[in-house]
Amino acid sequence: MNILLINHYAGSPRDGMEYRPYYLAREWVRAGHRVQIVAASYSHVRTRQPMVTRDAVDERLDGIAYRWLPTPTYVGNGVGRVKNIWAFLSRLWRETPRLVAEFKPDVVIASSTYPMDIWVARRIARMAGAKLVYEVHDLWPASPIELSGMSRWHPFILMCQKAENDAYRDADVVVSMLPVVAEHMRAHGLDLRKLHIVPNGVVLEEWQVVPQPLVPELARYLAALQRGGRTIVGYAGSHGLPNALDVLLDAAALMKGESIGFVLVGDGHEKARLARRVRDEGLDHVALLEPVPKAQIPALLAAFDIAYIGWQRVPIYRFGIAPNKLMDYMMAGRAVLHSVEAGNDAVAEAGCGLTVVPESAAAVAAGLRELAALAPEARTAMGERGRAFVVASHSYRVLAQRFIDAVSKA
Repeated sequence: MNILLINHYAGSPRDGMEYRPYYLAREWVRAGHRVQIVAASYSHVRTRQPMVTRDAVDERLDGIAYRWLPTPTYVGNGVGRVKNIWAFLSRLWRETPRLVAEFKPDVVIASSTYPMDIWVARRIARMAGAKLVYEVHDLWPASPIELSGMSRWHPFILMCQKAENDAYRDADVVVSMLPVVAEHMRAHGLDLRKLHIVPNGVVLEEWQVVPQPLVPELARYLAALQRGGRTIVGYAGSHGLPNALDVLLDAAALMKGESIGFVLVGDGHEKARLARRVRDEGLDHVALLEPVPKAQIPALLAAFDIAYIGWQRVPIYRFGIAPNKLMDYMMAGRAVLHSVEAGNDAVAEAGCGLTVVPESAAAVAAGLRELAALAPEARTAMGERGRAFVVASHSYRVLAQRFIDAVSKA
């Protein structure tokens, strides 16, 4: 099939997040399909932006055709980001006849996190006589309402709601990364026979090669912790409010004097403030370190004894969660401390660690003490269960085929 994937924020291992479009597309190309990804030239989640000026730029990466549409830069979630979204969608609307004529899509996937791309995807699909797929990363407008406190009567929210309802009505297939969405979608008009769950995943090949070694400074620091007999509690990922790192620091404060070393690796809006907390509160057993390249993640995670992932307590998680970093933790064979209250819990399902309530430093500290007190062999067994769980059901090769099967059945 000719698969046109519209994802405003699409990236690649070269460009940074979002990785999912690239990994699905690569598997589809390997299976003999043609894939065209259309993305914006600027995205706040990428580490590298393509060089685009006034005209769209085409390039090919690992057999996948990318078309970058020019969009303005922005900071935060204000008017600048709305202008960026509008620029992408309006340019894509103008590009529609060209895309239909040149690519002749059999499948058009709207996958841009926000739902308004469904309107352009629907137009392309109708002009091409193609199947229309709506892929759900987060539930909009429920996410900005519940996470950011936006009024449900805000014009932007009303537009999102119209787009979501139209997507459920008009799409031939709805693919959701979130697992507990059926009743919400049914309430907004979806025929549940269209719904298919395809979660996030991992690329097995990236874990089957000798990992790229860590930079010497980081390797020396971790080795010093190990020589000192400390149990290493690690976090690797974005440093933002949704990641509940304040709770982890609160737990670290409760565990001063214990043989635990906390290592937080990554970057984000909250990193500078968290670093001030570590300094001002004298948390000498906590280190905030710079992010590492993706190829070094396996080596980094291998140095952790316990991997931490935390969440805020917010109602939106009742629909389920699909975090990439948790898949990495499990693939690395780490015992996981999961601080969450959600509609699903892969850690509990796989038996690869402990789950404690969110927003409770005492609960996180107690969970870490329990895991740290286990024999290393017991934590290793937990990690092996996590790896087996991911290999069986979260390989991108498996997920890409599941996606194609859903489209083929429509």
